[in-house]
Amino acid sequence: MFVSTLIVAISTVKMATTMAAGEERAASEVLRALARHLNCLNEDSKTTRKRALEAIKRETIDKGLSSGVLQEVFTCLLKSLLKCLSDPMERCRETAIHMLGDFIRCVPQPEDSLPYLMPALTQRLGGKEILEPAEELRLSMVEVLTLTVEVCGRHLAPYLDDMMKILQRTIVDPFPDVKRESCKCTVHFAKSVPEHFHMQAESLVKPLMQTVSHQHSRVRVSTIEATGAVIQYGTGKNVDDVLSHLAQRLFDDSPQVRKAVTVVVGDWLLHLRDRYSYFHKLIPLLLSSLSDDIPEISQRAADLWRQTGALWEQENEDDLKDKMDFLLTPPDLYPAGVARPGLGCRELVVRNLSNLLPALARDVVDWVAGTRVKTAQLLYALLLHAEDHCTQHLQLLLSTLYRACNDPESDVVNNCLRSAKLLGTFVSPEVFLKLLLVHLETPSSSSSPHTPLMVLAAVLGGCSGELLKPHLQKIADTLVQPDVCQEYQQAVYLDQLLSCVDVLLSVCEKDCCSVSLQLLQVLVTVQSLSTEPQLTDKAEQSVVSLCKVQGLAIVADLYRQHMDQLLQWLSASQKTWTSYSPQRLQLQVIATQSGPVIGEFLPLLMPLLQNCLDPERDPEMRLHIFTMLSKLLLDATHTLDSQGRFCEHLDVFLLELLLPNLVWKAGRTAAAIRTSALCCLLALLQGGAIPPSQVNTHTEERLSPQVLSALEEDSQLSRLLACRSLSTLLKLIGPSLHPDALNNIYPEVLKRLDDSSEEVRGVALRALGLWLASLGKDYNSQLYSQHLEVLFQQLLLHLDDPDSHVQDTVLEVLKTGSGVHPALLKQEVEAVRGKQRTPVYCDQLLQHIHSLRKDTV
Repeated sequence: MFVSTLIVAISTVKMATTMAAGEERAASEVLRALARHLNCLNEDSKTTRKRALEAIKRETIDKGLSSGVLQEVFTCLLKSLLKCLSDPMERCRETAIHMLGDFIRCVPQPEDSLPYLMPALTQRLGGKEILEPAEELRLSMVEVLTLTVEVCGRHLAPYLDDMMKILQRTIVDPFPDVKRESCKCTVHFAKSVPEHFHMQAESLVKPLMQTVSHQHSRVRVSTIEATGAVIQYGTGKNVDDVLSHLAQRLFDDSPQVRKAVTVVVGDWLLHLRDRYSYFHKLIPLLLSSLSDDIPEISQRAADLWRQTGALWEQENEDDLKDKMDFLLTPPDLYPAGVARPGLGCRELVVRNLSNLLPALARDVVDWVAGTRVKTAQLLYALLLHAEDHCTQHLQLLLSTLYRACNDPESDVVNNCLRSAKLLGTFVSPEVFLKLLLVHLETPSSSSSPHTPLMVLAAVLGGCSGELLKPHLQKIADTLVQPDVCQEYQQAVYLDQLLSCVDVLLSVCEKDCCSVSLQLLQVLVTVQSLSTEPQLTDKAEQSVVSLCKVQGLAIVADLYRQHMDQLLQWLSASQKTWTSYSPQRLQLQVIATQSGPVIGEFLPLLMPLLQNCLDPERDPEMRLHIFTMLSKLLLDATHTLDSQGRFCEHLDVFLLELLLPNLVWKAGRTAAAIRTSALCCLLALLQGGAIPPSQVNTHTEERLSPQVLSALEEDSQLSRLLACRSLSTLLKLIGPSLHPDALNNIYPEVLKRLDDSSEEVRGVALRALGLWLASLGKDYNSQLYSQHLEVLFQQLLLHLDDPDSHVQDTVLEVLKTGSGVHPALLKQEVEAVRGKQRTPVYCDQLLQHIHSLRKDTV
């Protein structure tokens, strides 16, 4: 067997020797054929040199010679071809470059050419100035260099300096394609000579960072890939120099660029030799890609992150043994539809969280909106990994959320609220409430007042009702504090206050019965301070929800349950009320929203109103209270008189609330108060809350003088209201009034027939008609004929009014008066008939009196 092997070996050597001898002869023949062409390369004629190069190419590359022959020929032609790289003619340089590439690609030992090739390329590409003016030729040279790196590999180690000089210059070349090819060459070179590359890798960082923001996305992608290789195969000391640049590329408009960053950072986390030292800097970049809009990128980031966690878990298996056995079950209320990260990923975040959060707190208020959005997304990812370990960082997290939730970008706010909800899921209520409730009472100067409420609502939304139940009283007591629920009137603040109540109702449901009063007080406050209809409607819906969780059928039942406490709550501060006090608005909401329930608590309501309507109190506040009462009294049977008991408080209402505010005082403010009081009086008379018998009791001595006095008010509205009040009084109790009281009324009303307001004149005429209709059997027309004579005379004057509508109304009033004393009226009509401009009205009146007498007979 040994002899057979020896024979085969000897035969192989002989064949190789024979083949080598044959290739040498073939090479010699080719070189002899090329001798003349080689000489022509030294000619001055550009055309001659060009033809010589083309002939050389035809005789060598194009002929398909064997690799051994090409190796011999290339060795002999190399110097001449390299010399042609400096040829003045561009076409000659181009042909020479392409031939060099073809030879390097085909010869079996291209490394033999390196001692001559590398200096030549360095001279052309690695100098301070560009020796090759043509962009396309520079690209071809770099492509030849890349090819050389691919085929020569580790043989390029001695030429490390030359490679670095070339790459430093070509990476920043003005031609984008040269930049891309240089980055490709850098990646291959780093992988080819890793044991030597690290010594000068740092020199490529600066040119790469100058190119990483190039306007062409493909150049940026190539630069990022080259940066990954330079850091990976370098010393690792330049990570800090490139991280900020790579972080900026995460905001790149090109998905391919963002994907390149993701892949590079993921590769570093898996393979960088000193990656443990840079975990806190690399993790944020990879986690930021988890929220990328492009599914391919986010999925790739998730895969790389999963591999990173698994590798770290494998490398630290001994430290994680207990956790691997006992921490496999996710926490309760874990976000639905979200896959829980592996243990290794979670531990990596937990161990680096203290280094990540301070930087994140700064970036979340960065002036660039994109940075803030990415940071908010990153915060959510970090908290999802940290789980209950975020408790120790709660103070910093809350302050960060307060500032971020005031961001004008909705994406920032929404992601921060998602993060806040995670805090409610992972942190004990006893812990987060200690900080959150304090911030509600004393908002941080660095945040807006509404942001603590916004964060509180989100945190409560992530917690469970069972865990919140022991703390409900504390939460509700804090929300109802005046400094919390009454201090600010901005819509955004009230909206967040309302959100806190809604979250409690949805999370705790029936448990909210124990804090129903406080929640209702908050909802009443929101309705009272809100100036936006949408927010008011939302608060009313929350009141309905509060009813439902307690099993109450209607809102009135809820107010009935707490009306006693609500009125006492308001009464506690009534002495300090002004027109700006929220309590005045709260009273209005309670009185109007409670419907018939308010009529059940008049003994508590009346003292409160009596204090508020004291003539010495703030005028504007009294005006608002009277307006509220007017609305309630117009529908008295469904509000204040729902129980038919308002009459029991009528004396107090008239004598201590209403009439003192009708007393004349100088000034516009006092006049406005009298107007609102008159409006309230009219509502009282028309709303049915007062029986006629009680009206009669107060009219002659108190009501009538005040109303008659109001007929002389400067305000047209006051005069109108006074006339209408008199009309209503006459309807209710006119026939039962004493004749002397009646005779005191008509002279004042007559004056209003000359009022500047047509509306007042019309109401005054109708009031006179009611006055005449009120003259019953007790009124002696003969005894009081002088009063009737004055009245008829004044009415007849207005029967000749230029306004036909007034004439018609006066005619109807006189027809009513004809039944009181027809003879006297006839006498007065006949006395003025000839003086009237339109005697037809007098004729109609006489006919009416005549027909009336016939009916009487």
